[in-house]
Amino acid sequence: MEKQNYKPYQVWDVPVRLFHWVNFACVLSMIAIGTVILCAKSLGLTTDGKILIKTVHVLVGYIFVTNLGIRLLWAFVGNRFARWNSFLPIGKDYYGKLKAYLATGKADKPQYYLGHNPMGRLAVSALFAALLTMAITGLVLAGTDIYFPPFGAMIQEWVAAAGVNPADIAPYVKDNVDAEAFKEMREFRKPFITTHYWAFFIVLGLILLHIGAVVYTEIKAGGGIVSAMFTGKKVLPSEPEDQ
Repeated sequence: MEKQNYKPYQVWDVPVRLFHWVNFACVLSMIAIGTVILCAKSLGLTTDGKILIKTVHVLVGYIFVTNLGIRLLWAFVGNRFARWNSFLPIGKDYYGKLKAYLATGKADKPQYYLGHNPMGRLAVSALFAALLTMAITGLVLAGTDIYFPPFGAMIQEWVAAAGVNPADIAPYVKDNVDAEAFKEMREFRKPFITTHYWAFFIVLGLILLHIGAVVYTEIKAGGGIVSAMFTGKKVLPSEPEDQ
């Protein structure tokens, strides 16, 4: 039997770990709140209740967007495992590495990576794309629904009736809006809410896949994937492919 010499490696820096757990908390919160919003009618929420729950959703969303923005910027300046070429499915012979990773996995001789393995890169890239879609569409919806920044003031100006101060436009109050302009605004909003709606389910599905893949990899190959997001260190039984 081949001897395994476990060795610790420093991988994830503090900003990456902070991003991961803040993002986890924000996404979990927004999924819970978003579910309440989707079921608002069934739950019998009043207009004030809808505005309150949407306001909380947007405030959590601001934390989510800020955290995501910092992470995307950190991909330019962080350590090598935090950078774009570490988690995007790009680089020299990426697809060859993916093929080799899948082949060794089937042969029950797993390859070990300090950063994301080739399959992990695909999953992380898909998740980042979905999160970014949620962030962009969410900011637009915040402006077109309850008139929150960064687009809320522009939307208020768009729908305000003649002679009405745009700042006086309030959510769910229609007696001081221009009916035609409001209708146009809601038509403009439709593709964003549709995209946000489906991105919600895509993110939920990707998160479940992510958790399942992490648990499977941890059980089958080890490496301390979960603990590494707390300590920053992976403990591997053999030399990593990306050392």
